[in-house]
Amino acid sequence: MLASQIKEIDATELARWVGEKNHPVRIIDVRQMQEIATGTVPTAEALPLHTLPEKFQTLSPQEKLVVVCRSGARSAQASMFLQQQGFSDVYNLRGGMMAWAQSGFATVQLA
Repeated sequence: MLASQIKEIDATELARWVGEKNHPVRIIDVRQMQEIATGTVPTAEALPLHTLPEKFQTLSPQEKLVVVCRSGARSAQASMFLQQQGFSDVYNLRGGMMAWAQSGFATVQLA
C-alpha cells in the first residue's frame, strides 16, 4: 500500500473535530510513553507503535481514527498498518504533534 493512499488531516481540522461533540473520533497517539508524557491532543489515547500489532483489536474498524506521533512518520506507518487490517476510516495527523503545537492548540497530560 502506498503512503499516498493514507488519508491525512491537518491540525486545524483535527481541533475542529475534537471540539465537535457530534463528531465522534478516536485519537491514537503512537509515540513512546515518555514522549506522550510531554503532552498530547485532548482526548487522545496512548497506543505506542510497537504495541499496535498486539493491541489493534481494541480498536473498532467502524470508528473514525486519527493517528498522531511527533512528526507524522510513525503515525503514517500505523495508519498503513491499520488499513491493512481492514480499517478504512483512518487519518494521519499531518506534521504530528509538532504541527499541532505550532498551530497553538492545547495539549493535555495523560493520567
